[in-house]
Amino acid sequence: MLEFTIAGTAIVLPMSAAFALALSFILVLGAGPWLIPQLHKLKFGQAIREEGPQSHQAKSGTPTMGGMMIVLGLVLSTLVFADHTVEILLALFVILGHFALGFLDDYIKVVRKHNEGLKPRQKLLGQIIMAALVAVFGGLPTDLWVPFVGSIDLGYGFYALLFFVMVGATNAVNLTDGLDGLASGTVVVAAFFYMLVCLAMGKADLAILCAATIGACLGFLKFNYHPAKIFMGDTGSLALGGVMAALGILTHTEILLAVIGFIFVCEALSVIIQVISFKTTGKRVFLMSPIHHHFELKGWSEVRVVWTFWSVGAVAGALGLALYIFGKIS
Repeated sequence: MLEFTIAGTAIVLPMSAAFALALSFILVLGAGPWLIPQLHKLKFGQAIREEGPQSHQAKSGTPTMGGMMIVLGLVLSTLVFADHTVEILLALFVILGHFALGFLDDYIKVVRKHNEGLKPRQKLLGQIIMAALVAVFGGLPTDLWVPFVGSIDLGYGFYALLFFVMVGATNAVNLTDGLDGLASGTVVVAAFFYMLVCLAMGKADLAILCAATIGACLGFLKFNYHPAKIFMGDTGSLALGGVMAALGILTHTEILLAVIGFIFVCEALSVIIQVISFKTTGKRVFLMSPIHHHFELKGWSEVRVVWTFWSVGAVAGALGLALYIFGKIS
C-alpha cells in the first residue's frame, strides 16, 4: 500500500491496484504474439480510407481488432482484484457493451468487406440502448459534482447528461484512434489521473479499473506504437470510450471528465466544427479532421503529433486532478 498527500488530500494506492495493472499488462503482452499472426492468417487487415493522409496508405492490411487484447486484460484484471460492487458491474457492462458494438462494426468491415461497417445510426442506436439500460437499471443518484460548488441534484436532467456523456465519450475516443499509439497512450494518461481522483474519493474499486486499463493499454502500446503491428479498431476504441464514460458517470464528475479527457473533447469538436463549417459556408476550418490529421498535413511527423497530444493530455489530467482536490476543499 502506497500513501501520499496532495494539498491535504490523502491518496492511498492499494496493492490490488498495482497487481491489476501488472496482470492486465502481462495478459496483453502475452496475447499479442499469438493474436497478431492469427489475425494475419484470417486476413483481418485494416482498410485505409483514400481521402486520408497519403502516408497512411502503407498501413493498409495491418491487422485490426486488437482491442480484444485490451478488453481481455482490463476486464479479467478488474474481476480478479476489484470487489464485484454495483459500480464495477455497471462499468463492466458499459465497457463490454461497447466492446460488442465495436466488434460487430469491425467484423462487418474486415470479414464481410463492407468498408463502412455499421451505419452511424445503427451504432448510435446501440449506444443509446446501453445508456437507457444504465439509466433504468443502474439505480444511480442524480447528482452532478461541480468544482467549488459541490453536488447538485439534476433530477431527471441527470439522465439526459448520462446519454450525452456515454455517447459523447465513446465516440470521442473512437475518433482519437487515428494514429499509431495515439488513443492507447492518451487513455493511459487519462486513466492515470482518474485513478488518482478515484483514490481521493475513496472509490478503490474504480481505481482498480483505472489501473487495469492503464496496464492493458501499456501492454498494447508494445504492439501499437509507431510503426504499429496491430490496430485496436472500434473493438478497442469504443470499449475504452466506455471506460472513460463509466468513470465520469459513476463518480458524478462529468465536468471533470471533459478536463481530464481534453484531447478526446478536442478530437470530437474538430469534427463537429469541420462538418458545420463545410455545410454552412463550404469552407473547411482544418486541413482535415479529426484534428490530429490537421497537424499531419501541416508537416508534423506522426510520432511528433502523438507525443504532443500525450503531453497536452498529461497537462489536462493534472489540471483535472487539481480542480478536484482544490474544488473539493472549497
